[in-house]
Formats: sequence, C-alpha cells, structure tokens
Amino acid sequence: MELRILAEKICGDIVLAEDHGKVMRKWRQIFQLSQSEMAKKLGISPSVISDYEASRRRPGVKFLKKFVYTLLESDKERGYPIISKYKYLLETETNTILDIAEYSRIVNVHEFCEAIRGEMLNDFRRNISGHTVINSINAILSLNAFEFYKLYGFSTERALIFTQVSTGRSPMVAIRVSNLKPSVVVLHGIDPLKVDEIAIEISEIERIPLLTTSHDIHKIIDELRRRFV
Repeated sequence: MELRILAEKICGDIVLAEDHGKVMRKWRQIFQLSQSEMAKKLGISPSVISDYEASRRRPGVKFLKKFVYTLLESDKERGYPIISKYKYLLETETNTILDIAEYSRIVNVHEFCEAIRGEMLNDFRRNISGHTVINSINAILSLNAFEFYKLYGFSTERALIFTQVSTGRSPMVAIRVSNLKPSVVVLHGIDPLKVDEIAIEISEIERIPLLTTSHDIHKIIDELRRRFV
C-alpha cells in the first residue's frame, strides 16, 4: 500500500481542522501511542506533545511531517495493525463508501441525531467516535462478508449511514448476522413510518439506536465533519 496516501490524509485532516490539537490527539490515539511514547520517538518532552494537543502550539510543516511519519513508523514496527485497516478502506470501491471519518471526540447519540436532522425510532444510549456513509445498493451487490467489515474503519463505535434504502431491512439483517455491531444505524431518505418492522425489531434486539433522516446527504457529511472531525 502507498503509505504516502495515508500520510497525506492525516496531514490534511490536521491542517484543515478548526482545532488541530484535537485532531493530532485523535490520530495519536488511533495509532495507540501514549503521549510519553510519542514524545520519546520525536525526541521531545511529553509536555510539548500536550501543548500541541491543547492547541497551545501550532505545528509547522517540518514538525507535522515528522509527527505523521512517526505514527506510520511506529505501526510498521508492530506489524502494521492500524495501517492494514486503512488499506482495506482504500481498496473498497468509492461508489460504495461515500464518506468515512473518525471523530476528534466522543459524541452521544442525541447530539449526533440533531446534527443530521434525524428522527430516533428507539432510544439506546450509545457513544459514537466516527461515521461511514454507505451506498446500500452497491454494498449489497459488491461486498462479501469479509469486506463488510471494511465499513467500520478504525472502530466499531461508529454510525453506519445507509443511503438509498427502501425499507431498511437488508442493512439491519446484515448487521444482525455480523460479529461486529455499530453504535448507531441511520437509514437515509426513508419515511420513519415506512421502516420495516423486522429492521426495527433487530435494532431492539441488538440495542442499536435506529435513526432516519431525509436531509441532503452531502449537507449531512459536511455538518458531521464540521462539528466532530
């Protein structure tokens, strides 16, 4: 896999963020490094890392490059456990995954629902640390059971947002038979009254909040990224 693609994604994520410190902390935690470990690899004190993550310091190009490649090198030393997950995401057809993102903080389901202008069909308390927006028709036609796991990104603690659904039954059945369960499922473009009863029943059994929204999907993506990434 071309590591440069991932390096550019991380750099862009940090540079474009309203709070670069939160995003730096997010990526450090994704790569499972403590502040002390990161500081040691960079040859600086943990307090400096803390300053960057609290946005008391702004990273320059040279430091940012070193920061990102330290993340990648540390993962390489451990056998690529994190990078390998991203590799699967890159290999997934772009017409199946419309957007995928990890959040800079934990988001509760009610805050998430408000952001997407959604309606909750049940109410279970779950935390969300990322989202994946999926073209449900392409996913059903092109993804096998193993490839379905690609939808979870770096964590299962995320919202799966399915577009082009007719009743919501198919994505919920797929989740029911999968070992991995998301924090939240969103059915996009469907009237709440038209959601399949089996889909609702599965969400109750799995205790997964089930939401619907008809808000423009591109505006949803923009809003989620603006608020949480």
